[in-house]
Amino acid sequence: MKKTNPNSFVLILATAFLLSNCSLSEVAQKTKKGFSDGSSYVVDKSKSALVKSKKVLGLEKTKKSSVKPMTVEKKVFGKMPNGDQVSMYTLTNANKMQVSLLNYGGTVKEILVPDRDGKFANVSLGFNSVEEYMEKSPYFGCITGRYANRIKDGKFSLDGQSYQLAKNNGPNHLHGGEVGFDKRIWNATITEVGTGVIFTRTSPDGEEGYPGNLRCKVTYTLTDDNELKVEYEATCDQATVLNLTNHTYFNLSGEGSPSILNHELTLPGAHFVATDETNIPTAIEKVAGTPMDFRKPTAIGKRIENKHQQLKVGKGYDHTWLVPSSEEKLNLAATLRDPASGRVLEIRTDQPGIQLYTGNYLDGTLVGHGGKPYAFRSGLCLETQVYPDSPNRQGEEGWKSCVLRPGETYRHLTVHKFIVD
Repeated sequence: MKKTNPNSFVLILATAFLLSNCSLSEVAQKTKKGFSDGSSYVVDKSKSALVKSKKVLGLEKTKKSSVKPMTVEKKVFGKMPNGDQVSMYTLTNANKMQVSLLNYGGTVKEILVPDRDGKFANVSLGFNSVEEYMEKSPYFGCITGRYANRIKDGKFSLDGQSYQLAKNNGPNHLHGGEVGFDKRIWNATITEVGTGVIFTRTSPDGEEGYPGNLRCKVTYTLTDDNELKVEYEATCDQATVLNLTNHTYFNLSGEGSPSILNHELTLPGAHFVATDETNIPTAIEKVAGTPMDFRKPTAIGKRIENKHQQLKVGKGYDHTWLVPSSEEKLNLAATLRDPASGRVLEIRTDQPGIQLYTGNYLDGTLVGHGGKPYAFRSGLCLETQVYPDSPNRQGEEGWKSCVLRPGETYRHLTVHKFIVD
């Protein structure tokens, strides 16, 4: 009588145990090892049992998930003249959407999103080198501060103290001064949870004429819903004024495409901030009956050449619209749609205003990271913020305060959601 191979007997018992006590994936792994050590008879019988078990459980065609993990990749982008390293952080979500960020200016360099056919394109204007950002950038993709937008005559008073800032935009102060937040190296940390990067820096007392040591944190997060969230926080040891925003130039047809005039824009606000010839507010006015009315989807180029006074002083659209409040935490501020590609951008925020700027000073002399010149009105900005010149409108009805005091925390959240139609 032929003796049973002890190893085969052990293998049979092990297989039976595995089938009754282990998950199917464990069975497959442990039984496979047993097969390689046992007799051909046991191999055949065990394989047959395993196949039958899979069929009974309906798992014979189970495959591994094809969803890609979210990632953040860091690499060197360049160096500053003093040797400080500029790094680029590329965020990728499970849908293959990508956002690239620089620690120089906390800058959004690229945003890669699909069109209605699934073709990806970068929809953010920018450059390929640190030198170009330093020497040529009209605030491409950066964090602007301490005060985004304009302050009349570059001065304001706070608690009886007068402050004089740089006049870097005609007679006025713009986007934080000569060396604003857009031209600073920020400390960067990859978030421990989610797909994001946290940028921090301390603006010392007196920087660009502003009072107080201001500690800032800006967090960019990319979600699997194709949302780019931008969260701002700041505290200060003295009373100061503050208005932070992001200054990305968008072209939903793809960076380097010749125009944004065919983009359809919806701004639900029924009022906008009218300005003088230097872009300083004069009044809050109704949009009804004017080319400033975007309450229904309207091509940007449809009325931009109208002889309306506000379009003359802005050389196109360069104004703040009031964001209607709602019961939601974030209010819908703007919807931008490119009919050609089907790409749509929705912007929601907790800020009272959104500035539309239609690239009125782009003139084709700047060449972007795609190798194409940036023509007149080939990019637009939608910047969530308080109203221009708010430091000089303190206490006026309808104007949200921009004053930050010791013990308070400045907070600002804006979400950019990319979809296709």
